[in-house]
Amino acid sequence: MSALPQTPLAPLDRLGRPLRDLRLSVIEACNFRCGYCMPADKVPDDYGFDAAGRLSFDEIETLVRGATRLGMSKLRITGGEPLLRKGLPELIARLSRIDGIDDLAMTTNGSLLARHARALREAGLRRLTISLDALDPELFRELSGNRGDIDDVLAGIAAAESAGFESLKINCVVQRGVNDDEPIRLLEHFRGSGHVVRFIEYMDVGTCNGWQRDRVVPSTELRDRIHARWPLQTLDANYRGEVAERHAFVDGGGEVGFVSSVTAPFCGDCHRARVSADGTLYTCLFSAAGIALRPTLSLGESVFAEQLAGLWAKRADRYSELRGSTRASKRHVEMFLVGG
Repeated sequence: MSALPQTPLAPLDRLGRPLRDLRLSVIEACNFRCGYCMPADKVPDDYGFDAAGRLSFDEIETLVRGATRLGMSKLRITGGEPLLRKGLPELIARLSRIDGIDDLAMTTNGSLLARHARALREAGLRRLTISLDALDPELFRELSGNRGDIDDVLAGIAAAESAGFESLKINCVVQRGVNDDEPIRLLEHFRGSGHVVRFIEYMDVGTCNGWQRDRVVPSTELRDRIHARWPLQTLDANYRGEVAERHAFVDGGGEVGFVSSVTAPFCGDCHRARVSADGTLYTCLFSAAGIALRPTLSLGESVFAEQLAGLWAKRADRYSELRGSTRASKRHVEMFLVGG
């Protein structure tokens, strides 16, 4: 496991955690209505089309440059669905030229990826994560709020491969009684492809998804089920703070990951900040409220970096460790605002 680089300007939060990762939403709109994120009965179809409310590309670049001054080196573009943001390859090109960004990635539902994959790769995007909760066409459509077609996502994955994205992450949120039969199907499809399927425990992100603990499938249960089909062996983390526990198929079929925020919290090594499309900072995926950054961005990256350093130094979030206790907030930012 590689050690975290030391940056003299990087502040530590109140639990001794540096800022290393930034998840930056570029749009709050989405063309899907997945029930655990943006349920159709709670979020109208016309939600999130106020372009004036979003950070401009200049503001985003200032924000990212300021964050790199504090040691942030891993940048992930999120949404909503980021491919709905007009001119996204142009933004990617600008961000890819910023010194200090070692890892530039994006999370997408993949439905629009076929037409954009090559332009994103040529602009400098290095990694892609595809959210894919089912391969069964009918179930996939149901889980997307009756808006998605699995063939579009598979075409997007093929286009990404053709564009030169060699190892995609395929993220599946597993819910008991909903799609808990899909993990084996996903692995049958992607084993040997070079892509890494990661199974994520269903989390209580946001307040509109009707989360119930009994719908959580613990990673240990899922891992045992997969191991019985294809023996697994544990792999070391690629870096400190990596959220997914890594396992390899003993037969050489590749790698699988498990993200266990509910049953095995990893708050102690959380180095991530999240910024919504309107420029609000959230220091935890389960934050009850955020802090507006936009007013300071107009003053330049140096002033903004000072503000961000001060905010990060006050951070003490560890919701997943407190979940269910009286100290845990009962209200959380909606997932579609911060990209999960």
